[in-house]
This record gives sequence, structure tokens and C-alpha cells, in this order.
Amino acid sequence: MPELVSPATTLGLWALIGYLIGSVPSGVIIAKLMGLGNLRDIGSGNIGATNVLRTGSKKAAALTLALDAGKGLAAVGLALAFVGPDAGQVAGFMALIGHCFPVWLGFRGGKGVATFYGVLFGLVWPIGLIAAIAWLATAAISRLSSLSALVAAIAAPVAAFIGWPDVFFLMVVLCALIFWRHAANIRRLMAGEETKIGQK
Repeated sequence: MPELVSPATTLGLWALIGYLIGSVPSGVIIAKLMGLGNLRDIGSGNIGATNVLRTGSKKAAALTLALDAGKGLAAVGLALAFVGPDAGQVAGFMALIGHCFPVWLGFRGGKGVATFYGVLFGLVWPIGLIAAIAWLATAAISRLSSLSALVAAIAAPVAAFIGWPDVFFLMVVLCALIFWRHAANIRRLMAGEETKIGQK
């Protein structure tokens, strides 16, 4: 029994650690420190970089993007360093859950793309690189941020299926979560109502 309980307990601990790291509200903290007001009273009310950008501060949005990605990378990196790949996958998954559904913010979190990138780079950096290239290429062509995020999310499980089968299932689950969190954006894209990058 100890052999069975110990790994499960370890993974449970890293699930909690990943969730706690992921749930740190970077955007809310940055907005307060920079005097931008209560982030949750602006636009969609979520805590991510897109909502920070609505304050008019590109610097704050870029910093939020970096810190949100850092959450995913930190959760995965710590778990890998102290335990191993299984703990890394669990911590990465829970970091994204924590960002999307932070319990102390009433589950009104971000949409997860930045943290998703951090998890990708932490687990298998080539997948993160492929997703980033997909995001940049789609953004350059379409100038639609939401479409770029969705294409990048699709690129992750495709890349995993081709070369990294050990993380394929996790990539599929993360991709599905990103799509679910972007349901409203998807509806706007389908209706042709999504604002292009650089437009008001």
C-alpha cells in the first residue's frame, strides 16, 4: 500500500501547488500597482492580459502576459525539478485550471492562453515554439488575436501527436479547455464581429 499511496499523494501535492501558482492574479496585481483601477470592473472583467490592455497600458498588458506565462512555466519547472514528468504534467494542468478558475476571485479568471504557453514551454519546449510560431503567423495574416490563440492551441496537440506522444492526451485536454474558455470569442469570429488587432 505505501508504494501505491506515496505516488498519488505526491501528485496530489503538486496538483495543489500548480493550482496555487496558476491562480495568482497577475493582471489584478499589476493593475493595482500601476494605478490602473480595479481590473475586474473593466470590459469582460477577467484577469488576463487582454483585459489589462483595455486600461490603455500596453506595458502593463505585456508584463501581465509575461507573468501569466511564467506561472505555467514555474509550476511545470518546479514539479519536474523535484519529482518528474508525471508531476510536471499534473502541475501544468492545474496551473491552467488555477488561472482560469481562481477560487478566491469567484472563479472569474483569465482565458488561459498565456499560462498555456508557459505550460507548453515547460513540458516540451518545441511544442511551445511551434504554438508560438503558429500564433504569430496567424496574427500577422488575420490580425485577429482570438483566432491566433485558437490556432496556437490546435498546434499543440498536433505537434504532440507527431513527435511527443507522452504528452498528447494532456495537450488535447488543454486545447479543449482553451476552446471552451474562448466560446464567446468563437461566436464573434463566426459572426465576423471580432475586432482586429490595432482597431478600437
